[in-house]
Amino acid sequence: MGRAVGRLDRALNQEAHGERRRRLAGLLAVLALLAMAVAAGLGLAWAAAQMPLGWLLEILVVAVLLAQRSLFAHVGRVAAGLERSLEDGRQAVAMIVGRDPAVLDRAGVARAAIESAAENYSDGVVAPAFWYLLLGLPGILAYKAINTADSMIGHRTPRHRAFGWAAARVDDVLNLVPARLCPLLIAPAALLVRRRDGGPWRALRAAWRDAGSHRSPNAGWPEAAMAGALGLALAGPRRYGEGWVDDAIQNEGGDRHATPDDIRAAIRLLAIAGALGAAVLLVL
Repeated sequence: MGRAVGRLDRALNQEAHGERRRRLAGLLAVLALLAMAVAAGLGLAWAAAQMPLGWLLEILVVAVLLAQRSLFAHVGRVAAGLERSLEDGRQAVAMIVGRDPAVLDRAGVARAAIESAAENYSDGVVAPAFWYLLLGLPGILAYKAINTADSMIGHRTPRHRAFGWAAARVDDVLNLVPARLCPLLIAPAALLVRRRDGGPWRALRAAWRDAGSHRSPNAGWPEAAMAGALGLALAGPRRYGEGWVDDAIQNEGGDRHATPDDIRAAIRLLAIAGALGAAVLLVL
């Protein structure tokens, strides 16, 4: 999927073209990706239906596309790096976030890792599972194609501001429902991972109160729920490649001094939430 996005970007995103033409080219790229992903999903579903144990193939494909283990590994490296030194923590967090790590202190590095874990839990686990439940293999492959495109070209940089607009907007739409389901999985998991004055009710309250103030229409829901569950205050003003973003704080009044132990608590919480989500998926 990443290679397909890269080829479409090189072929269709010409700097000599005007903004309107580049937006149209980006829309065509999104439609091409969706067509390829749905066709692949239909082909896999047909192949699975022809096999005696075809459901095993389907489970394998779904398991590969749910990115929970990879997420935990990358976020865990930030905690380990931060325990060695601030510079190691900055280098590790730079691999998973788009903000400028040079301006982050120890607590800022830890908060960035936890925010990334929460947001990617929504994008990498809950949303693919949701679209699989709704539309089967074509649904999960179509979602992953758009989410991959958004991560590669859905940025407000000079090159991708126009071309990546369609990928970013479609990704927002596809995540509207899954993002709002995240607090319902994170909150009960907080019963088993207690930090500070956080907990299930604080997770739900923070999500309901603060998620709408986030600059992203979707990221605030898992981030606010995570902040309330761990008793932290996440998000707020931060610096990306395109400049400073004056974002609202999620769970105002929580502790801003996040630590490597908080990163590991976030990983444990998302592992429990993932197990709960898997149980729901199997039942449905």
